[in-house]
Amino acid sequence: MSDTVRYEVNEGLATVTLNRPDAMNALDNEIKNALRDALQQAAADHQVRAVLLTGNGRAFCVGQDLKEHTGFLERSGGSALTTVEEHYNPITLALAGMPKPVVAGVNGVAAGAGAGFAFACDHRVMADTAAFNTSFAGVALTADSGVSWTLPRLVGPSRAADLLLFPRNVKADEALQLGLVNRVVPAAELAAEAEAVARRLAQGPTAAYAALKESLAYGSSHSLAETLAKECELQIQVGDSADHRIAVEAFVKKEEPRFTGR
Repeated sequence: MSDTVRYEVNEGLATVTLNRPDAMNALDNEIKNALRDALQQAAADHQVRAVLLTGNGRAFCVGQDLKEHTGFLERSGGSALTTVEEHYNPITLALAGMPKPVVAGVNGVAAGAGAGFAFACDHRVMADTAAFNTSFAGVALTADSGVSWTLPRLVGPSRAADLLLFPRNVKADEALQLGLVNRVVPAAELAAEAEAVARRLAQGPTAAYAALKESLAYGSSHSLAETLAKECELQIQVGDSADHRIAVEAFVKKEEPRFTGR
C-alpha cells in the first residue's frame, strides 16, 4: 500500500491515516487509490470490527489536490472529473456501507471531499482547532463524495443549502451546535479520544452494529411499513448471533458481556 495512507490493525481496530501532511492530505490520485483500497480491505477483513479514519499533520483532508487537477484539466478538459466515479464514490460507499462502525477523528480542516468523507462516517470526534468547509462552489463545482445526501441529514435541507451555496470555515463549536460532529475535544486529546471511541465500538456487537447501519440507511428512503419489515428481517438475523446469546446470558448473570463480533 502507498505511504500516502497508513493502515494498521490492532485488536480489531483498523486505523486508516491520510499521510500527505506537507500537502494537508490533499487528494491526488495516489492517495485516493490507497484510501479506497484500504477501506475496502477493512470492510472485507473479518478481524476488523471498527475503523478509525484520521489525518496526519495539521489537516484532516483539504479535498482534491488542485495542483494535480489543473494538469488534468489542461490535458483532458472535463474528463478530469472522472475521479468522482473512480475514487470518491467508492470511498464514500466504503465508509457509509462499511459493515462495522467508522469513526472520523477530525484533527484539522476537512474541506470538500475531505468533509464528505467525514460526514459519511458513523461518528465524528473533532479537535477544537479544526473546521469544516464544503468549498465546492468556491471552485465552481457541485457537491460530491455524498455531501448532497449526508449534509441535509445532519443539519437539515436549509442549513445544508446555506453551507453549500456560501462555503466558509465552520469551526468546531459551531460544527457541534449544527450537529456536524458528535463531540469536540482539545486538539491535544483528539487522537486519544477518537481512538478510545473507536476501540469501544471494536469491542462491541459487530453484527448488531452492521444491522443498525443497514436499518438506518434503509429507513431514510423507505416507508414505515417497509422499514418495519426490514427491521424484522435484520432482528431475526442478529437474534441468531453468538453476541446476542452472550449479551442475554451476561444480563441474567449481571455481568458485563464480552462480545466476539459474531
